[in-house]
Amino acid sequence: MTSASHQLDSTDRRIIAALDDDPRVPIMMLAQQLGLARGTVQSRLEKLTAAGVLRANSTRVRPDALGYPVHASVDAQVEQSRLLEAVSALEEIDEVLECLAPAGDTDLRLRVAAKDTDDLYRVSEKIRLCPGITRTSTTLFLRQLIPYRTTGLLDAD
Repeated sequence: MTSASHQLDSTDRRIIAALDDDPRVPIMMLAQQLGLARGTVQSRLEKLTAAGVLRANSTRVRPDALGYPVHASVDAQVEQSRLLEAVSALEEIDEVLECLAPAGDTDLRLRVAAKDTDDLYRVSEKIRLCPGITRTSTTLFLRQLIPYRTTGLLDAD
């Protein structure tokens, strides 16, 4: 979770934009590229990580590159008294990439990956059988039209 109190300054924004271009750039090269001291970049990265601003590196790996080309959204209805139990069980399903608590008619919205449609059925069943989940609805994503992105937000005010 991102700290709501962490304010990004122009240096933070420059570092984040450079990392978006090349997330594996060594700190020394990043510092040289931005005209900053290595220690400044290192301490800023540590603060950004501690504040929850930077996502884990594994979020940059595309599931289809790992043999999971089928992507879907699964909405789940949950017995409210068992919400934490359901989320704990969902964390144990490797194919669940993300779990959100939306406003509206559904309790949980999951982003999942699968090997094929039969595998998606298996994953959906694992989700449906989690403790506290009473009903699910699965929507298959046919194509990604706009990839996940945040760089444009760095310039938005």
